[in-house]
Amino acid sequence: MAKLTEAMKQMIATQQCFIATVRPDGVPSIGPKRSTRIFDDHTLIFTEATGRGTYNNLKRHPKVAIAVVDREVLEGYRFVGTATVYESGEIFEQAAAASQQAGRPRPKAAVTVEIEEIYDLKPGPTAGTRID
Repeated sequence: MAKLTEAMKQMIATQQCFIATVRPDGVPSIGPKRSTRIFDDHTLIFTEATGRGTYNNLKRHPKVAIAVVDREVLEGYRFVGTATVYESGEIFEQAAAASQQAGRPRPKAAVTVEIEEIYDLKPGPTAGTRID
């Protein structure tokens, strides 16, 4: 299990994250998830509001990649891991409450992603190298 650094946590908190999944026909799919945030040092969490593409893809195949980039400083990270979808229970209720406090509707699900690998997305010689 990979561990998030403080710099990674700060970037996730302030920049747009994009979630990559795989459709049933094997075609990659990617979409923004503005609800992405830190769950703990090894896990990210986001809410699934629509219950469509990302949600359905994760229910079939839980592998996911999440990218975040700060264009101003040209740094970024790709987190690869396994998702767990929660449609009820404590984790779901906490995520739903956070969504509602942020003025968003109650989500269809909460999704945690246990980070297994982290890659550097900074341009240059380290681009694409595994960090953890």
